[in-house]
Amino acid sequence: MSRYVLRRLILLLPTMILVTLLVFSIIRLLPGDIVTLMMSEQGYASDKAVLERMLGLDQPFYRQYVSYLGKVLQGDLGVSFWTKEPVLDEILRRLPVSLELAVLAMFFGLLIAVPTGIFSAVRQDTWLDYLFRTGAIGGLSVPGFWMATVVIVSASIWWQWVPPMRYTPFARDPVRNLSQLLLPAFILGLALSASVMRMTRSMVLEVLREDYVRTAWAKGLPESVVIARHVLKNAMIPVVTVMGLQLSALLGGTVIMESIFVLPGMGKFLLDAITWRDYPVIQGINLFLATSIILLNLVIDVVYGFLDPRIRFG
Repeated sequence: MSRYVLRRLILLLPTMILVTLLVFSIIRLLPGDIVTLMMSEQGYASDKAVLERMLGLDQPFYRQYVSYLGKVLQGDLGVSFWTKEPVLDEILRRLPVSLELAVLAMFFGLLIAVPTGIFSAVRQDTWLDYLFRTGAIGGLSVPGFWMATVVIVSASIWWQWVPPMRYTPFARDPVRNLSQLLLPAFILGLALSASVMRMTRSMVLEVLREDYVRTAWAKGLPESVVIARHVLKNAMIPVVTVMGLQLSALLGGTVIMESIFVLPGMGKFLLDAITWRDYPVIQGINLFLATSIILLNLVIDVVYGFLDPRIRFG
């Protein structure tokens, strides 16, 4: 198993180098110029060449990239052009908000998806099966940002209620914190649950048709025992794959939700950085998210090895 994990870790290096190159290149193709924006603000240099030299943007592209890559390898993600704070410190300051939102969304998504997927497969072609499948299709079709906007507008009109707009840390006031995060987390979880539910249903149906499951039924084992002991472990391997893919979408989805619900997480920070062309912040957050997604996929590969020994010994 250790050799399997080691091979996966070695493959991370070229992936991360490619990610840094793509992010570093693409953000410089965005319309707008950080130097022009900063010159329009008071307190910055009035000479464009001087400001470019101060920011290190007067160097050729390849020199800027090599310098950036060297700092990244030392754990330095740079300094924000606007706040003059280290990017890594800014990310770590906002990470708990995004992490809490993502964990709550995953909790709601799995809480909805796995039970409904199993029940839909066991009660195939009943009215509840059709209801759950219709709900899953609706969850895949409706954009999360539209649903969030409708919920906020409807609640404010019909019940004169809006979620708190001033963020409160969980440690300071858990009730107020959850009152602000539960709604966006639930909406994110609905989008996550749709695809996971469909995959869970399909895989449980496939496993239910296996010979060893029919043998378990023939022995007279209770339905709960057959599902728990004989079906779930074999049906969950492809479901774990879908969950890993959805985690990537979940991390990206926090950008929209944090902006709509005014949550001071990494997503809103990234959107503000794009608006102000804060290159180090954009590069740092994208690199941080890419690293997180790659490590999550590594964890999923390791989970595969435990669920199916053929993978780790193959």
